[in-house]
Amino acid sequence: MPPSLPATINIREPRWDQSTFQGRAKHFFMVTDPRNLLLSGATLEEARRVVEDYRAGTVHPGLTEDQLWRAKYIYDSAFHPDTGEKMILVGRMSAQVPMNMTITGCMLTFYRTTPAVLFWQWVNQSFNAVVNYTNRSGDAPITPSQLGTAYVSATTGAVVTALGLKSLTKHLPAIIGRYVPFAAVAAANCINIPLMRQRELKLGIPVTDENGNRLGESTAAAQKAIFQVVVSRIGMAAPAMAIPPVIMNMLEKRAFLKRYPYLNAPLQVSLVGLCLVFATPLCCALFPQKSSMPVSSLEPEVQDQIRKKDPWLETVYFNKGL
Repeated sequence: MPPSLPATINIREPRWDQSTFQGRAKHFFMVTDPRNLLLSGATLEEARRVVEDYRAGTVHPGLTEDQLWRAKYIYDSAFHPDTGEKMILVGRMSAQVPMNMTITGCMLTFYRTTPAVLFWQWVNQSFNAVVNYTNRSGDAPITPSQLGTAYVSATTGAVVTALGLKSLTKHLPAIIGRYVPFAAVAAANCINIPLMRQRELKLGIPVTDENGNRLGESTAAAQKAIFQVVVSRIGMAAPAMAIPPVIMNMLEKRAFLKRYPYLNAPLQVSLVGLCLVFATPLCCALFPQKSSMPVSSLEPEVQDQIRKKDPWLETVYFNKGL
């Protein structure tokens, strides 16, 4: 019989060192793996049982360390880190590559007409609204009116930006027009994410000590978390929306695509997918998931609250969301 697995492995943290970009990249390549979408409900529940039992000190007979980490990453891919609730399928980070490659590829393909711009920007913002809600930080609920405001504002911002830039680029080289969708997506991210997480900006997100003990809620931490997510999301979209237009612009001048124009959309989607396979985890890895900030940077009242609990504490931690 192999020796029993010790109950001292810290699976509340990622397997790889999160203080380094390489460690965070390895972690997010696992979290964003699209194959996780194909896992059955029974597999997800079994992973949850293994993880929760292990955290409670119960080690399943015959469980190996690799199996434990596999269960942990299956659990992380489907369940919210703060609430423990099963996340909406299309809102999970493992859905980012297949969903974004389809939507982004179509935005880059059908950008010439106003109805197409309106439709694909609406589809993109509908998807983003689901993702932002699903991956919000903290365990605070969001009201239907807040959801509606964020959704309508981001969609309007994206459409206005796209249509405004489209009209300005009519007399410019075709390659310039291909970058209009990226500008619209970047603008929408700056609107959608803060609005979708406005409750965090008003009431704060949970901050903890190094051991995960909750110390209070901070709006300063929420501001930092949301800023990091906005930067990551724009960075995630940049390669997929900047590289394929250059390649497609060259291909469209060749005889091949003139002869087979129906291959335009599949080629565009495939190029975007290739970019996203790497851009998604690498841009998620720009900042640690368990972010931190000095106690001295928090609001005065939160500092006082923490000092009463631990006068010597210098750093707090929080889940920045995705």
